[in-house]
Amino acid sequence: MSTANLKQVAHQLIEKLPDDATWDDVVYEMVTRREIEKGLADSDANRTTPVEDVIKEFGVDA
Repeated sequence: MSTANLKQVAHQLIEKLPDDATWDDVVYEMVTRREIEKGLADSDANRTTPVEDVIKEFGVDA
């Protein structure tokens, strides 16, 4: 993402916050957006783990 586009997205995220938003709210929204984008990039690059493998690794009964 270009710097200009990043700033635009940041502005959009902040504009959606309520008027009484806190710094914690701002940071939460930014980190959440970053982590979603990183996850989507990992998925696009086939850097994922099949659900079946995760279930086996953690011993979860589906």
